[in-house]
Amino acid sequence: MAQKRDYYEVLGVEKDATEDEIKKAYRKIAIKYHPDRNPGDKKAEEMFKEAAEAYNVLHDPQKRQQYDQFGFNSPFGSSGGFGDFGATSMNMDDIFSMFGDIFGGHGFGGFGGGSRARQQHRGTDLRLKVKLTLEEINKGVTKKFKVRKDVTCSHCHGLGSENGDDREQCPTCHGSGVITHTTQSIFGMMQSQGICPTCQGEGTIIKNKCHECGGTGIVKGEEVVEISIPAGVAEGMIVNVPGKGNAGRHKGINGDIQVFIEETPHETFLRDGNDLIYNLLLDIPTAALGGEVEIPTLDGGKLRIKIENGTQPGKTLRLRGKGLPSVQGYGSGKGDLVVNISVYIPKTLSRDERESMLQFQKSDNFKGDKQTKDSIFQRFKNYFN
Repeated sequence: MAQKRDYYEVLGVEKDATEDEIKKAYRKIAIKYHPDRNPGDKKAEEMFKEAAEAYNVLHDPQKRQQYDQFGFNSPFGSSGGFGDFGATSMNMDDIFSMFGDIFGGHGFGGFGGGSRARQQHRGTDLRLKVKLTLEEINKGVTKKFKVRKDVTCSHCHGLGSENGDDREQCPTCHGSGVITHTTQSIFGMMQSQGICPTCQGEGTIIKNKCHECGGTGIVKGEEVVEISIPAGVAEGMIVNVPGKGNAGRHKGINGDIQVFIEETPHETFLRDGNDLIYNLLLDIPTAALGGEVEIPTLDGGKLRIKIENGTQPGKTLRLRGKGLPSVQGYGSGKGDLVVNISVYIPKTLSRDERESMLQFQKSDNFKGDKQTKDSIFQRFKNYFN
């Protein structure tokens, strides 16, 4: 299989191109490689599909953001991250129906006339927000939502008619689903096709509309949706759930649900990418003498770690593979658990403790050597760099 080209390269635009620049670039390429202008040319057809795929992603702010961040490896959709829209899987009617307005309302087709397949309507997408704890992110979680959305009409089963599928040919487009416009230009007479306003591209109209849905085939309803959130997701990511959005008119294609991820701050750990940061507060004797201490883990367990004698405040210990997993489809393995060591200095002392501390104060060994002072000063400088 040939390697996919960068979407910006396909359309010939810069990465900071505006929505209008992307649309104009796509329109230019689509006209050049339109099947009606290149009959039987498989290469032109593939170029046409490739441009449509690129435009499908780049004109949508959410898809564009995912593509800019992850490229073709976005983990939040099927078929490589951007739904089922692929240059090899989409047929021409799919492209026509999805981008029929790119030519200013005149549709794609029709440089040479002809008919198109009956339009299949697609329901709109829904957006949800979900707050997750680090524990849920660590293992992945399934959430249930009661979603208010468009559902298929139960009275007419989505057909939109009172008496079954009692459709008749549209009198405006005569069943083609499109109407042809002929205009005079400097290049001569030009033809373009647009979706028929009477039947909305379906080629047929309903004789007796359903009294429940008014002929649309959809009504307002509720559905409990289970959404699986993969382990390793992060704040700001979007999980796409295909086919769970609003129902399409007249038994069309369901839209998707886009789930926006929010993280709940954790009382024990900080997150840095896939790493977890834990602040360990040692007492002075353990920092000086060394020993073993227990630290918590995100799954509720405990880990025993060894503290070397003479451990200084600010030292870090890295426990490999004890952090968060990489999100499914993007990276592998797990992050680390980084233990940042602090030393507790008592605010008040008993008389005996004070006497002991006065003895330590007289010892040069408790005043710090040059190497330790330089190391602490270097960490202090790095804090401001």
